[in-house]
Amino acid sequence: MVDAYFITAKELSLLSPDTLPTELTSAKHMIYSSPATLDFNSPGAKGFGVKRAGLAIPGSVMLLIAPGCCGRNTQLLNELGYSERFFYLMLDDTDIVTGRYVSKIPKACEELLEELDYTPSVIMLCVTCVDALLGTDMERVCRACEDKTGVKAAPAYMYALTREKRLPPMGLVRKSVYSLLEPQKRRSDECNIMGFFSALDDGCEIYPLLKKAGIKKVRELGRCETFEDYQEMSRANFSLVLNSEARAAAQDMQTRLGIPFVELTRMFRTDKIHNQYRLLSQAIGAELDDSEYLSAAEKCIVDFKAKHGALTFAVGESINGDSFELALALTQYGFKVAEIYGTVGERNFVFVKKLAELSPDTRIYSNLSPTMMNYVPSPEIDAAIGADASYYHKGRAGIDFNGEAQPFGYRGVIMLFEELDKALAERGSAE
Repeated sequence: MVDAYFITAKELSLLSPDTLPTELTSAKHMIYSSPATLDFNSPGAKGFGVKRAGLAIPGSVMLLIAPGCCGRNTQLLNELGYSERFFYLMLDDTDIVTGRYVSKIPKACEELLEELDYTPSVIMLCVTCVDALLGTDMERVCRACEDKTGVKAAPAYMYALTREKRLPPMGLVRKSVYSLLEPQKRRSDECNIMGFFSALDDGCEIYPLLKKAGIKKVRELGRCETFEDYQEMSRANFSLVLNSEARAAAQDMQTRLGIPFVELTRMFRTDKIHNQYRLLSQAIGAELDDSEYLSAAEKCIVDFKAKHGALTFAVGESINGDSFELALALTQYGFKVAEIYGTVGERNFVFVKKLAELSPDTRIYSNLSPTMMNYVPSPEIDAAIGADASYYHKGRAGIDFNGEAQPFGYRGVIMLFEELDKALAERGSAE
């Protein structure tokens, strides 16, 4: 039996994103499809994978063009109310070998419109690794569909093969969902928040901070109720990009609409959050006094540690955050992170290097490695963060930390420790 593969933070820090071990690169081995990998292998299963993300535009519908295996595990979409907005063009072996189905897509769009009693704002054409391998020109296909139906069409690329590339599927779909915005006169007191498909938690401090800076209207895709609301995002004076996977979308909006952007990173280290707000203040030319929110977050951490002690965590990647940055934050706060289950890439390698300095023996696993079938839970884990980490550590206190309301800034730190406190209390009561 081959033991579950892991590499320590110190060992990994001596490598680079281009020299990762085969076990950490999904394109170089078979993929272990366990419950822990459901989020990535079936992007429509939960959270905001490509399928659900492509429907983030108000009034949109989706045509999934795929073999049956790629259409599985979409039941949750129906449970969330998407059943009337989701259609299938199923491909057989001959379709895939010959590529003949491409000419059927405009007709399929026409047929799905006949099933609706309204005209959708856009038809999202969701394609899979089949089209990645065939090199299908989806921009041309979208134009053909619009010519056939009179309704706009846009691509949603569910290319699992490109998950570790510079522009992964979730980056591509973000670019697509903002691609329908049209030029409007920009307003100096409006801005966009980009990066997520659902809105930030209502209690996030970024809203009052921007308001004090003179921003009267903050728009987010997750708060748009109509297609008209969505189109008003093109009036923004600037955009705040809170997730690097939205960078390509923001760059496209800057080119097409003239809307510049400032990029921030979702982090859980309070000193880095404070520094980001300081830099944002300089970028927009307005003072952002975050001292009140900084104090509240630091008090929350101190109170949690006083109550529960220096816990040992396992951190997964199916969370609202970067598993390596979150592990680094916990380590800096005086906790121990024994294990991380995550995808290592260029964007988060800097966190690996810093983590190696503080916790060189932290073990890093890949959820997708077939060796995880032989994973043996570590008895030292006190609490797990992420549905994948909780799967590996059944019986331990755990949180999914993957809710609809997105954590960010100091509010994100408080949300994390509040959820952990609740889970630990419930676990203590059960025992």
